[in-house]
Amino acid sequence: MTAPLKVAIAGLGTVGGGLLKLLTAQADLLEARCGRRIVPVAVSARSRGKDRGADLSGIDWYDDAATLATAPGVDVFVELIGGSDGIAKRAVEAAIKAGRHVVTANKALLAHHGTQLGTMAEERGVTLAFEAAVAGGIPAIKGLREGLAGNRIREVHGILNGTCNYILTEMRTTRREFAAVLADAQRLGYAEADPSFDIDGVDAAHKLAILTAVAFGCRVDFASVHVEGIRHVSALDIEYAQELGYRIRLLGIARRTERGIEQRVHPCMVPIGSPIGATDGVFNAVVADGDFVDKVVLVGRGAGAGPTASAVAADLIDIARDRSTPTFSVPVSKLEPLVPSPISMRRGRYYVRLMVVDRPGVIADVAAALRDQQVSMEAFLQRARSPGEAVPVVLTTHETDEAAMQRALAVIGALDAVVEPPRMIRIEDF
Repeated sequence: MTAPLKVAIAGLGTVGGGLLKLLTAQADLLEARCGRRIVPVAVSARSRGKDRGADLSGIDWYDDAATLATAPGVDVFVELIGGSDGIAKRAVEAAIKAGRHVVTANKALLAHHGTQLGTMAEERGVTLAFEAAVAGGIPAIKGLREGLAGNRIREVHGILNGTCNYILTEMRTTRREFAAVLADAQRLGYAEADPSFDIDGVDAAHKLAILTAVAFGCRVDFASVHVEGIRHVSALDIEYAQELGYRIRLLGIARRTERGIEQRVHPCMVPIGSPIGATDGVFNAVVADGDFVDKVVLVGRGAGAGPTASAVAADLIDIARDRSTPTFSVPVSKLEPLVPSPISMRRGRYYVRLMVVDRPGVIADVAAALRDQQVSMEAFLQRARSPGEAVPVVLTTHETDEAAMQRALAVIGALDAVVEPPRMIRIEDF
């Protein structure tokens, strides 16, 4: 009889509790699929007294996650603590040095230290698995690393943060402003008390840095990700987007170009009928474009106890089967340095909203600023006149360079008749 796979779990929050439930409820199914039992034998968390909704009898308790990581009789250390440094990093490093396989859902840790940890794991001959770190229950990592292994990936993009997608969806369907919808999202548990990591794009950027390394076989380089959030998106922008045939999404985009690899997170306008445009609410979506397979779309729940626990279980099954793959798409020793293509080199179309004083000559001044930077206007919208008052004016451009667009916006923003900073959203015609 094959010995069981003994698992230690650090962190018993939403995901840790969900994983314990899954390993108990699906014990027979997991054994049938991998040929051995997967058994939680030890855990650690900040508080012993909290009800996790799972039976902890017969499971050893450790107050310190780093001690748990090296506990005797453990085959796999599952890190569900979170954070790029501190105890999570120390515990993962300790587990690897002790010859333990590691499964983690910690995107911040991998975004900042993924190449280093992957090197350590491969040198020790153990697995560092992280399916749960990107897009929750969507098999994005396996899809790229294994399912599309026969392809050279040209681009990967997607909705990588359910909180932002929920907020933008609610703003559209309820016609309310950002602050009101964010407050509701916090009350419903879709947003944290401090939502900065989500709404400022950092969470999505962590995930994009990992996807980039897997997709393109390069070192993880979070510092090269251009990051913008959704605080400046207004209900008016969402309404104009609808009129123009678009949805606004916070996207992570990694794209291979002649100049290097783009990595950027920011609000985008995408066609309503596109897979990304049709993905509403708390759902995530990941789209990969390969040279032989063309486009592959994966959509599902990107967070929560069940979906994330499901992703952790998938990694545990691979380890139980003795199935080993490179930490990223190739061995870490063969990962290439990432040559970044900066956001200033982007070429594409743009949406711009201005609040201007309604008086003669204003639009001519705006058009002149665009002309001087060789930016061609595609469409212009002004719904009503209100002489002497501030009114919204919206324009879209033909394809142009980001640097030229930014120079034009700097000139436009300095015009006396423009009463607030121009709001620009990039258009992606996926």
